[in-house]
Amino acid sequence: MKIYHVPCLQDTYSYLIVDESTKEGAVVDPVEPEKVLEAADSHGVNLKLVLTTHRHGDHAGGNEKIKQLVPGIRVYGGSVDKVKGCTDKVQNGDKVSLGADINILSLHTPCHTKGHISYYVTGKEDEQPAVFTGDTLFIAGCGKFFEGTAEQMYQSLCVTLCSLPKPTRVYCGHEYAVKNLQFSLTIEPDNLRIQQKLTWAQNQKQTGQPTIPSTIEEEMETNPFMRVDLPALQEKVGCKSPVEALRELRKLKDKWKG
Repeated sequence: MKIYHVPCLQDTYSYLIVDESTKEGAVVDPVEPEKVLEAADSHGVNLKLVLTTHRHGDHAGGNEKIKQLVPGIRVYGGSVDKVKGCTDKVQNGDKVSLGADINILSLHTPCHTKGHISYYVTGKEDEQPAVFTGDTLFIAGCGKFFEGTAEQMYQSLCVTLCSLPKPTRVYCGHEYAVKNLQFSLTIEPDNLRIQQKLTWAQNQKQTGQPTIPSTIEEEMETNPFMRVDLPALQEKVGCKSPVEALRELRKLKDKWKG
């Protein structure tokens, strides 16, 4: 299994997932289809599937166009998310296969939108799995609660995504790592892992390199939104439960000017 970044818009990524033995491919959130097809052509990939994380235009906005450019391509999206161009609606637990070795599991991760789906992708046994989290989980952050509650985001982040194997690579929808890590340091100024990752992320940004992927393990160490089960973090934000802490963190982040 190979995964390629396709930079789109200002700070957005589409991702090309390739089954190496068949050269069949899937693309996550192809917002600029021409760029995606150029990447697919350069790697000799035959695109079969679109995996849409959620219905917002900067993720699903290219679906209709890619259907015109690649006749017969299947477009997957959350069953309650009204995804543009969707041909196959998916719910939590639905599975799709790609090529000879890739399996894709749909995980319902609502809050940013009601029907948001994260896709957990596995290849051969010796390959590190990956999860494509759209705007639910970012590096050191999470999406705004546009259509959901702190309870839902807690379930999505700290139950559903935290239950994945720790080495799982995290591919999110946007390049927000530096700002998110700067905010994270305001919550946990003594967290050495956050300090180290911020220095690394700033260097990546300066050299034009992506900060994605992260891993589930790294997020559990550096992402305050995934650390709300810790009493010390709850105390920092003046709360007594994980859900309360998550709600408060989101409010603080929304107000934070960086």
